Amino acid sequence: MKAMFEQLIASLNISPISNDVFHQLTSILTQQTDDSIASFISQVFEPLLFLEQWAWQKLSQASDQTYLREMLHALASFNKQIVFIDDHMNHDDKFRLLIPDTLDSINLIFEQFNNNQNSCMAAASLWFDNLSYLIQEYPHLGRSPVIIHINQYFGQRLLMSEAYESYLSELRQSQLSPSIFSAKQLLYIKTCSFSLNVYLHTKPENFCLTIDEILEKIGSHYLQIMEIHCYNISTWSKELLACITHLTGLIDICFDTNKKEEELNQILFPTEQILFDFIEVLIRVVSYEPFYKDISNQRSEDGPMFVDITLHFILNILQTQNISCHFQLMTNLSDALLLRVTNKSIPNQYFFYVYSIFGEILSEEKSKELEFTDDMGNGYFAMLEQTWQQPSKTYKHLTVSVLLRAFLTLSKNEFIPQKTADSNKLCLLLEMCDDYPIVYDIIWALSFNKDIQQQLRSNAPFMSKLIQLAKQSENEQIRKTIDGILWNLELNHENHPIDDKHNKKVFDIMISYSHKEKALCKQIYNELIKAGYRVWIDFDQMHGNVMDAMTQAIEQSNTVIICMSEQYRKSNYCRAEAQYAFQRERKIVPILLQKQYKPDGWLLFIIGQLLYVDFNKYEFARAMEMLFKELKVTEIANINTVNVELKQDTLIIPLAVEVSSSKLVLSPILPEKISDWTQAQTQQWLIQHNLVQMSRLLVDCNGLGLLYLDDFIRNGDGKVITSLLQEDSLRKTGHCLSLIELSCFRSLMNQQKGCLQSDLNAKVTEINSSNSKKRSFPCCQTM
Repeated sequence: MKAMFEQLIASLNISPISNDVFHQLTSILTQQTDDSIASFISQVFEPLLFLEQWAWQKLSQASDQTYLREMLHALASFNKQIVFIDDHMNHDDKFRLLIPDTLDSINLIFEQFNNNQNSCMAAASLWFDNLSYLIQEYPHLGRSPVIIHINQYFGQRLLMSEAYESYLSELRQSQLSPSIFSAKQLLYIKTCSFSLNVYLHTKPENFCLTIDEILEKIGSHYLQIMEIHCYNISTWSKELLACITHLTGLIDICFDTNKKEEELNQILFPTEQILFDFIEVLIRVVSYEPFYKDISNQRSEDGPMFVDITLHFILNILQTQNISCHFQLMTNLSDALLLRVTNKSIPNQYFFYVYSIFGEILSEEKSKELEFTDDMGNGYFAMLEQTWQQPSKTYKHLTVSVLLRAFLTLSKNEFIPQKTADSNKLCLLLEMCDDYPIVYDIIWALSFNKDIQQQLRSNAPFMSKLIQLAKQSENEQIRKTIDGILWNLELNHENHPIDDKHNKKVFDIMISYSHKEKALCKQIYNELIKAGYRVWIDFDQMHGNVMDAMTQAIEQSNTVIICMSEQYRKSNYCRAEAQYAFQRERKIVPILLQKQYKPDGWLLFIIGQLLYVDFNKYEFARAMEMLFKELKVTEIANINTVNVELKQDTLIIPLAVEVSSSKLVLSPILPEKISDWTQAQTQQWLIQHNLVQMSRLLVDCNGLGLLYLDDFIRNGDGKVITSLLQEDSLRKTGHCLSLIELSCFRSLMNQQKGCLQSDLNAKVTEINSSNSKKRSFPCCQTM
């Protein structure tokens, strides 16, 4: 066969080429099977390489030769086989065979596209599809200049064209005529979408289109197409299936970006109902049994590929949309996925998606009921280990990043940390820390487990690394995460010798919440302040050592309000706060902020049988009444309030901890210069010295503001200044300002400035140098 094939290839240089040559080449190519193709290629590689490059040139030439078209189609099918030869051919040889040497032949094909040559489009589409399969299998080949050039053309000239949008409009019809699936339509909707999908997976740096532009172009069309056709999947033609499969892939990769949830929703899911309706559509897809018929061919057949893309899309939505509770009510999804898990022949990639989706939507109690939880843990680690060992960090279309992201969610379920400890897989994660910072978040989640804590403590090199990074890392988020790990590895916090009798309570309430619920928590905070409570809350995410700040807040609070939601349960920060409050025996008042969420796992253990106020079940005013009742507002209605809202540019006050045999004393460390105090530090100083009314009056004042105020009081007209302060106090707090407290403030300021007079002169004299010492009435009104 080798000699015959070489002779036939040589005949391609003789014009005219007889139809018999094309016929014999077609016969040889179609005879190759998955078992024989690798051996055949190794025997005829050079002549085959000539045929491939020759064929790219012929694709750009309009021809009505039947035998030539048949041979090109046979070669396209042969090339698709080449892509999926797993272990018998290296990817460099595949690259040489399937990708043309230069852009010339590609540009000639594009000229035929511009001239609407349908015969060229039909054949070339098969060849471009093969390139997409190739890049799908070997993403690093996406950096080829040829691949970049092709996708820039597809993006600019096809995707953004009026023709593409017109074809999408046609697909929105409930009754589709087979005639709409022309060669040009399939080139635009199937081939172009497929190519852009796999190309965007390679994370190109300078692509001609933004994600927003793509979603705005096709997003609404796509959602309507899916809504119209999802009820009659059994009637889909193979052409419609191909179009919908690759449109879904393109939308999915656009969704799989680092864009924030609200940015994606604004374009694709402007209302919650649109998102919920689309979820129903995706569930119909994964529930359609015939798609699983050739499940082992999910890399090359549209049906199984469609299921693969859809499962990935569902996981994407779960990881970005904070709607796990909605999925928990949709038992049809769980039932469909459970059926898939019982099929042991499905590829590992499907198991990954199913396990990851279950990790997102099932409560811990439901997860424990599953019979395959051991398989879930073992399966994850097997896939992660195989992927980590690959030079490309990609295995079976799964990257280390994707696996770790899903494992982070799964690690919040108690059985996973224990499984990790029992199987001694912690060391695998420790190897990945430097390359994948998300591993620190995973380790923090795992480190709530006692066995994991012991394994970490016994790893001296890693412990030294953590301590060093906590001090020196330039990445603030990594430092915060490592602080959390080290917090979990300290001695049991319930054994800390802190004597509450000697530890003054500065706040009545600490609000512990996930920043996903910031808006509602801000409303609750405002109502508590109005009712006379002194409240500690972090609105803008603390800087500095978060764990020390959290400790201080809990130690100085009587009550902790736990704002329950799915995001709260998944947050390592929130878990550390709640558990420490529980250990310190603070009064815990749970409130429910997320619709349909039911506390589970560690959070259920913390709140136990406590009653909670449901802010979804009741109107806000009624819910606040119930919360006040729980807090026994009538008994402490006259308690003064303190606002310690943290601004974005403030630092939480670190603790100076002095340990004795009987107690632990908490005291704030303030910058030496008053002018360097932040708003939070200024509030802390006022509260520490029992200047409660002044703290309320100066809620937005920093250290420099204190200096200005003190200068006004010392150098201004005493009666005018006192009158203005009284007016401000009545307007801001509803109470007259105590002259005794004002006198204490002046005395304390004199003491505080005793050794810092030069700082005061430097800051204040500069402003006063051109003015008289007496301040006029209008100047005081700016306070």
